[in-house]
Amino acid sequence: MEETAEQAFEDYFRSRRDAVRRNAYLLCGDWHHADDLAQTAFVALHRKWHTIREPAALDAYLRRTLVRALIDETRRPWRRERAVPEPPEPIGAEGHSDQVATRQTLVDALRRLPPRQRAVLVLRFLEGLDVTATAQALGCRQGTVKSQTSHGLAALRTVLGGALDDLRPTG
Repeated sequence: MEETAEQAFEDYFRSRRDAVRRNAYLLCGDWHHADDLAQTAFVALHRKWHTIREPAALDAYLRRTLVRALIDETRRPWRRERAVPEPPEPIGAEGHSDQVATRQTLVDALRRLPPRQRAVLVLRFLEGLDVTATAQALGCRQGTVKSQTSHGLAALRTVLGGALDDLRPTG
């Protein structure tokens, strides 16, 4: 790779790595796994860096690669087993702010959803993408995004006890 192209990739990586890592965490619910997903996405982007003609499409390519890497990982047999120790004290106990407790509750609820529903909800509501952009990122139809949004929100409402009644999809 040329030195100028390498520098451009490095600049892009530095500007986007934290956001990509956060999105990966929201998709999978585990910081270590999120690091692996983000690394996988950036490695794939680096391989294709010299062929990308539209710089505006970099975020979309990275987002799509991230979601596909998560879905691929969930298909592997050794990823189906999860040993999760109980926390020593419940989140929201003394010393934790309400915002941290609310965020942890949402992340725990997202973990209970199937990967595709989780991806749709993260892309739609936390990334702020519309139906069309979400469908492009996931490589599916807009109708699939709408149905997965509906099913995902219904599942979250069940898990969270109706706390999401004011959350309505747009687009």
